[in-house]
Amino acid sequence: MIPLSILDLAPVPEGSDVSQSLANTLDLARHAERLGYKRFWLAEHHNMPGIASAATSVVIGAVAAATKTIRVGAGGVMLPNHAPLVIAEQFGTLNALHPGRIDLGLGRAPGSDQATARALRRTLQGDVDAFPQDVMELMQWFAPATPDQRIIANPGEGQAVPIWILGSSTYGAQLAAHLGLPYAFASHFAPGDMMRALDVYRQTFRPSAYLDKPYAMLGYNVFAAETDEAARLLFTSVQQAFVNLRSGRPGKLPAPVEGYYERLDSAARGMIDAALACSAVGSPETVRAQMDAFIARTGADELMVTSQIWDPAARVRSIELLAELARQAT
Repeated sequence: MIPLSILDLAPVPEGSDVSQSLANTLDLARHAERLGYKRFWLAEHHNMPGIASAATSVVIGAVAAATKTIRVGAGGVMLPNHAPLVIAEQFGTLNALHPGRIDLGLGRAPGSDQATARALRRTLQGDVDAFPQDVMELMQWFAPATPDQRIIANPGEGQAVPIWILGSSTYGAQLAAHLGLPYAFASHFAPGDMMRALDVYRQTFRPSAYLDKPYAMLGYNVFAAETDEAARLLFTSVQQAFVNLRSGRPGKLPAPVEGYYERLDSAARGMIDAALACSAVGSPETVRAQMDAFIARTGADELMVTSQIWDPAARVRSIELLAELARQAT
């Protein structure tokens, strides 16, 4: 079994609130550390009532403080929303507080709608087309300062926080390969270009001071329960969330609904099947077979597992069952 990590979207379930959601995130992180997961990442999303990790660096700090050994990071920070110096200072601070445990994944999308992106930036100067330059600027802020350097990221300078490039197309794959950085693909919700992006990344990768060979981590949905039927019921929450989001009705994470998928029309089913194609849903035996096939097909170096499960206890149980599978494989 390859290394397994957790991507937590800090979901806000229907009937709950942000405070409870963030408490659930801290609890999940403690369990992930106990179970041997390699990383625990959080993602930047804005204007989303069902996601509580908008202030990503703040939540990362809370998770790192609540744990001791697991790597904690961003999957990712949406760099067009921020000045690179600000992110260098934030993650330099996090790394100073928790040395050697902080990861920084960088995304090119705004993580929101355009109106919200404008509100975040206050101007239109933030530009997704400037993403490569912003990444290189951020990397420079983490490098040791030169004697004549007038502006220094402090904290940040000289800390060499590990940077990952995130993506859902070949664009990020090309950039990660060019800079010699690890690459994380968002196959858990946008798998369409996954195999093409992996090919581009691996074939054009340039060894660097950061990485000597390609390292690809893939997003993967896991909904594990004692039986296939129970897992399929848990899965209906994220199915509903996707339909609501694509219909312009984003909200909190819905409670499971028996027979939800079967009642959808063919267009909605097709959308769900395409978006959530990279998923393992079922009993431990079913999940094991689905994951083994996915790893064999992609050659992934690591999986970043996400589980949008309405019941926090069922979410913890899902990562426990997956960790048991990983132990059996070693």
